[in-house]
Amino acid sequence: MYFYAIDKKRQERRNKILTIINSISLIGINGYKVEVQVDVSNSMPTWEIVGLPGTSVREAKERVKTAIKNSGYDLRSKRILINLAPAEIKKEGSAFDLAIAIGILNNLEYIQNREIEKYAFIGELSLDGKINSISGILPMCIELKKIGITKVILPKECALEASIVKNIDIYGINTLKEAVEFLNETIKIQKTETNLEKILKKNKSNNIDYSEVKGQREAKRALEISAAGGHNCLLIGSPGSGKTMLARRITTILPDMNFEEALEVTKIHSIAGMTKENKLILERPFRNPHHTATKVALIGGGKEAKPGEISLAHRGILFLDELPEFNKSSLEVLRLPLEDRQVLIARANKNCEYPANFMLIASMNPCPCGYYGSSEKECTCSSNDINRYLHKISGPLLDRIDIQVEVQSVDYTKMMNTGKEESSNEIKERVNKARKIQEERYKQYNIFSNAELSPKLIEEYCKVDEDSKKLLEIAFKKLNLSSRAYNRILKVSRTIADLEGREHISKQDIAEAIQYRSLDKKYFWKRKSKNYNVNIKMHCKLIIIKVYGQPIKT
Repeated sequence: MYFYAIDKKRQERRNKILTIINSISLIGINGYKVEVQVDVSNSMPTWEIVGLPGTSVREAKERVKTAIKNSGYDLRSKRILINLAPAEIKKEGSAFDLAIAIGILNNLEYIQNREIEKYAFIGELSLDGKINSISGILPMCIELKKIGITKVILPKECALEASIVKNIDIYGINTLKEAVEFLNETIKIQKTETNLEKILKKNKSNNIDYSEVKGQREAKRALEISAAGGHNCLLIGSPGSGKTMLARRITTILPDMNFEEALEVTKIHSIAGMTKENKLILERPFRNPHHTATKVALIGGGKEAKPGEISLAHRGILFLDELPEFNKSSLEVLRLPLEDRQVLIARANKNCEYPANFMLIASMNPCPCGYYGSSEKECTCSSNDINRYLHKISGPLLDRIDIQVEVQSVDYTKMMNTGKEESSNEIKERVNKARKIQEERYKQYNIFSNAELSPKLIEEYCKVDEDSKKLLEIAFKKLNLSSRAYNRILKVSRTIADLEGREHISKQDIAEAIQYRSLDKKYFWKRKSKNYNVNIKMHCKLIIIKVYGQPIKT
């Protein structure tokens, strides 16, 4: 009985000096709860952090120790042991600094708050006690809400971004001392709130417009279809034909993002530390990496497994200008994300999965000098030079590009034409109508465009009549199409039908879609000489193709 009483007193004393503080960390875009367990005892003064901490986490003891001292608190001569649970996951980053400091100060009875377990603490400490902003605040707060923690103390600079999450109390603070005083209720801090309805209604103004592009009806039509269905597109043409000009303006005709899409995009940019003014990103991303970009830069990775360009382009555009100038091995890593619409970055201690549902818009010249097949200027490249240049684009990668269109140089007459060109808003209106049809059609599958259709859904929603089947058969044989190309033709046809407001896919829709799959045979088939050309319309075997309201004879 005597020994039992002693053990009970020891346990009571132990409970007083053990504090558990809630925090959070990220793996990819997903968060997981971290318990910061702080034990303070009267043994030899030492600091130790356990629980598989990374380098930046191990350095926290010096940041926290100095920040506590410079905030006016006495650490005394204590042995401090900090455990970050769960211990089997490696912890990276400086977001645990604030939680560690609060746990220590609570143990030393500088904090008198019995409801401290209801809070989560996120933030990096400066040596003077200031709370610095960190990346990934938005996905962290989303995960905290999921696990039932609805009160979060974090850096004031991140409060606006965090307040995007509904039904959670966000308290933005500037210093460690301010956090302690708030917990002790000696000062009041207002919750940070955001009017989402006002943000979502915000009008965006474009500085660029398709009305500035003279001519190029075929290319504009192809990009309209790409935008309406979320399809990948390749623009091929000589230098100065307007490929880059056309590609940069595709964001002006893309449909506005809904709240769910905006949240997805903002989460990724938050992790990368690229959120603008810590607000919700409403404009679809347009990523334009230089052709010297490495595989890691495109796909993501590095020591901390950060998202790459394909994830930063999620729900938007990845524009690769001068496609053959990119390293071939860098281009080949795009094949799987283009198919799966996500990327898995595997590391020894963790696997990070990032979404990568983007539209690939690429441009290229037909040869090194840029004038192969041009009627205006003679090509100076040898056959070997042309083959070497074009073969940087592999067949499997080309197979994943739904629409291929040739961009012809604009002649002087069209350039000087003062007639009004169709504006981006006019095109966008048609694109929005097509997208709304798709959203309603696929709402039960949580997909937003025709480009996301699986083979099973293609069978259900891309049914064609007998005449269309015969046309597809001819194209399949003459153009030597793969099964992937066949499915992509059907998806593009579905989009063309949606633009026209047709419930069923017609023969004309199929015919137009086939034309957009034909340029690889012109440029990428084995050539016997540099003057070798392929008559696309002969291979398509089309009788009449209705495009732009005008029948085209082939």
